[in-house]
Amino acid sequence: MRLAEAIIVSIDRLYVQPVRSLLPRQTFRYAVCGCVNYLLLDPLLYALIYNGVIAHRFIDCGFVVLSPHIAALGLVFPITFFVGFWLNRKVVFRFSPLQTHTQLIRYLLSVAGSAALTYVGLKFFVEVCGLWPTPSKVLTTGAVTVYSYLIAKYFSFRQAKTE
Repeated sequence: MRLAEAIIVSIDRLYVQPVRSLLPRQTFRYAVCGCVNYLLLDPLLYALIYNGVIAHRFIDCGFVVLSPHIAALGLVFPITFFVGFWLNRKVVFRFSPLQTHTQLIRYLLSVAGSAALTYVGLKFFVEVCGLWPTPSKVLTTGAVTVYSYLIAKYFSFRQAKTE
């Protein structure tokens, strides 16, 4: 059994009532893959790289010196980016007729859009609305999650039209 198929089988075992009546299977797969990538893999890799690889040191790149936390982010981002792309392509939106390079470019655009929306959302909620940063981050994350799913479904990994 291929890895993607094993992941699908594992996720679908969790797709039981009452979740089944609340979410379509594809949305559930998207949520599980996103949680695994963003809430488990990302912080785990960040901690390992920050504490083990970078070991709290500043990194001199010649033209700029990176603080340890930014250097760790720079090393973790490409890993979680490609893991997220692979999960979306092979597990969530498996039947997209788009070519891989088209999906990758569109996925990169959607991630850039998510980063921009996160920035704008935090600025808006904290600086314009006067909300505390933590609730602002929760509201922004909720909105960006909806945006990410819709942009993935209808743009990055668009499905073929059905008759």
